[in-house]
Amino acid sequence: MTDDHRQIEREAALWLARRDAGGWGDRQQAALEAWLAHATSHRVAFLRLEAAWQQTARLKILAAGAARNDIPARGTWLDSPYFAPLADHIPTVVPARARNLRRTPRTRRWPLLATVAASLLAVVIAMGSLAWRDAHRVDRGEWQTALGAQQVVHLVDGSTATLGSNTHLRVALSRHERDLYLPKGEAYFDVAHDPARPFVVHAAGYRVTAVGTRFDVRRDDSGKLRVVVTRGLVRLQSSSDPAQAPAMLPAGSIATVDGGNVLVQGVSPDAALERLSWRNGYAVFHGTPLAEAVEEFNRYNAHKIVIADPSLDALRVGGNFRLDNSAAFVRLVREVFPVRAEHHGDRIVLTRRAGTQSAR
Repeated sequence: MTDDHRQIEREAALWLARRDAGGWGDRQQAALEAWLAHATSHRVAFLRLEAAWQQTARLKILAAGAARNDIPARGTWLDSPYFAPLADHIPTVVPARARNLRRTPRTRRWPLLATVAASLLAVVIAMGSLAWRDAHRVDRGEWQTALGAQQVVHLVDGSTATLGSNTHLRVALSRHERDLYLPKGEAYFDVAHDPARPFVVHAAGYRVTAVGTRFDVRRDDSGKLRVVVTRGLVRLQSSSDPAQAPAMLPAGSIATVDGGNVLVQGVSPDAALERLSWRNGYAVFHGTPLAEAVEEFNRYNAHKIVIADPSLDALRVGGNFRLDNSAAFVRLVREVFPVRAEHHGDRIVLTRRAGTQSAR
């Protein structure tokens, strides 16, 4: 739009404002018609503004903040800063009522609008802050079980963790990562499927990573690590040595890490589940070395079994035993093998019975 067109638009608006203000007579009408007849652009501008005025009920935008259906009074056009540059150049007939309206101090709406705008800005900032906090939110948790106890933990992502005896677990779950730390003990994880957030268990310097699966992680006091996978696929990788190739563990895998050496054994799904019978309070042995069976019982009992004669370590045991009844296990060992058991405080010491020899 050129400057001439802008000038014509303003003059048309002033003519419309003067007519709306009241006190409109034949002389004013004749002057308007003369202005309209002067150029086609005058008539076009006036008719367009007049149609817009009628359609919007006297430009209610000038009454921003007024109640609904509250049409501005006649003459209030003249208070608009839009017409100020031409007000001194085009004569205007203003009735007394309109003049009084202009003289009457009116509450300016700009402070109100500024307040509303500031409030809206505050809301936008608050919403943005909440969105940022949600994007960077980390749900943390920490659980510990006592000796011989178990606990099922329901995580906020839908996964569950079953904690075994004397276990310590820390969890940090965000929108992008699911990190769990197992400083000691054993936990069985049933992982909610979420490819965008791998489920990583950090234990004994290794990362056990899954997406949606079921697996068990055990960390012994000696630092030895065991991972049993019962469903899905798990990746076992060293945290301290990223160059070390990861071990991919499908269902039925039992991985043992001792001194940096990783040994992976494949068993049947049922055999893998038997390794996790601790969740039901039992220990299941099939030709298990006595030393390994004793270690399992010691994880759940305050009275520790101690093998004083190393020649007993290789004895093989079998059967189902309650983990909280180590006394029954010791009685069976005494009956089946040439073993003597002596109680010394909170220890049960196993030695070879006199007059017997170890198998060669």
